[in-house]
Amino acid sequence: MNYNSFRKKTRKIRVGRLFVGGDAPLTVQSMTNIPSEDFGALYGQIKSLEKCGCDIVRMTVPNLASVETLRKIKESDVCVPVVADIHFDYRLAIASAKAGADKIRINPGNIGGDERVKAVVDACGSAGIPIRIGVNSGSLEREILAKYGSPTAQALADSAMHHVSLLEKFGFRDIIVSVKSSDVRTMIQAYRLLSEMCDYPLHLGVTEAGTDRLGLVKSFVGIGSLLEEGIGDTLRISLTGAPEREAEEGRRLVDALSLGEKNTVNIVSCPTCGRTKTDLIGIVNAVEEHIGEMHPSRKITVAIMGCAVNGPGEAREADVGVACGDGNALLFRKGVTVGKIDERDIVQTIIKEANKL
Repeated sequence: MNYNSFRKKTRKIRVGRLFVGGDAPLTVQSMTNIPSEDFGALYGQIKSLEKCGCDIVRMTVPNLASVETLRKIKESDVCVPVVADIHFDYRLAIASAKAGADKIRINPGNIGGDERVKAVVDACGSAGIPIRIGVNSGSLEREILAKYGSPTAQALADSAMHHVSLLEKFGFRDIIVSVKSSDVRTMIQAYRLLSEMCDYPLHLGVTEAGTDRLGLVKSFVGIGSLLEEGIGDTLRISLTGAPEREAEEGRRLVDALSLGEKNTVNIVSCPTCGRTKTDLIGIVNAVEEHIGEMHPSRKITVAIMGCAVNGPGEAREADVGVACGDGNALLFRKGVTVGKIDERDIVQTIIKEANKL
């Protein structure tokens, strides 16, 4: 599916070598989780994130030592755009812009008055880099909390637009916005509201989502719902765990919705039943482990079904698939059986067939 055919049209903004918004592909982000003063460790983690398919990496910049690390990162062979995450100290935002950051993430309202906001805007404007306004449930202004009583969806959207106005006051419009909440329904509604209030690119995410068990469910529901509505230009799946996991699951979500630009392999498999005569779960896991060996010339669907009763019929739209029997399997293409193979050859046969497409 072409995401641009139904997505909300937003501004197209450059972030390093990439674009976010407009007709640019969806991008997947993550954030480093080691001390930013440690160049060697930070460099290694960012390179690891690149290999996982992460498009944009954010690092915290709490002090001048971190700014120097950022400078070294940008002078290295790191290709992925790097975002400087700033809280409170506007001078670190200015220093990060000068050090080569590809984007600055701030809440304009917590770095001081107009003079400080203008100083950051001027630095980012001179460097040609955008600013992401990051609003979440824990960062709302006292006035907005007093008005709404709690961090409601409208409170988040209003806070974001207030911060936007602080930048627009000085003619700055290279802006990306996020309104994250740990409550999935609040997060969804906040982004819906914000999407109607501005045309800036939106960075999607459920904040403080938790570990894999619940964090992935929350993120997939929240982010996935919005993407299906055409809302969102870039995303981060926030997990209490390794950043690489965030990037991998972000890519998985984009691929599951068929919204990515890359040639991917979508695997569909039945849940098994009493007719299953083989270790279907083991076969599916083995195919997934070898998915990196499949390099089709387009996006394809591979089906792995548990029996020949419904296999080819239920998965007739798959480009290639197998319906397992007792020690063997029927090989089919687009629902038409083309042969029989030994169960032990399923994985390699699927790889071979996928690479023909």
